[in-house]
Amino acid sequence: MGDVANPGPGRPRLEQRTRRGRTPRAEILDAAGELFTTNGYANTSTRAVADAVGIRQASLYHHFGAKDDILDALLSETIAAPLELAERLREIEEPAHIRLYALARFDVRQLCAARWNLGALYLLPEVRTERFAPFRLRRDELREHYERLAADTVAAAGEDGVPGAQMLPFRLVETVISIRSDAGGGAPEYAERTIPDSTLRMLGWTGDLDEVRGAAGDLLDRLAAPLPLG
Repeated sequence: MGDVANPGPGRPRLEQRTRRGRTPRAEILDAAGELFTTNGYANTSTRAVADAVGIRQASLYHHFGAKDDILDALLSETIAAPLELAERLREIEEPAHIRLYALARFDVRQLCAARWNLGALYLLPEVRTERFAPFRLRRDELREHYERLAADTVAAAGEDGVPGAQMLPFRLVETVISIRSDAGGGAPEYAERTIPDSTLRMLGWTGDLDEVRGAAGDLLDRLAAPLPLG
């Protein structure tokens, strides 16, 4: 009989782990992320997720009580780091356009870097139910951070500022989700630069983009250690 892998609660399994993740929970999320984004959430059972990991279905329930708990965890992964960054940026004395650029750049990067296009799960009808109200509230918090920074950028742009455009940067950043879907999973390398550039231009900001890229990059470097991607 082959080597037995016993990475956590539940009976041991006879296969070596093939999923990414240092823990059984992370492996379950990796498998579910793939299946939910390729086969569809409604079409994926917890048994299918367990089979993709190589564990028994009963073992999966040691980590997640139900399929919607897995979905909730995946959704939360997509906003946890950018929301933490946005909250920290509120305490930093940098011009709003630099903080906005840094937030958009980080957010686009983490949406592109995720192994599976988890942002596509935002459109699931299940996400509009009461079960996922806490997730929607956290996503709204992130959107509000974008809109505050964008409104300050519009105001600082003076006559060039575009009134009402503060609602656009958050939505522009999330276009990377559709770009990944259209590209079959990946995202073009230019997205990390083009999308943040565009967030400032659509607000009427007319400054030097090379300068703001450098300043935003320095800002992210200072904050990088507590904000791992993926």
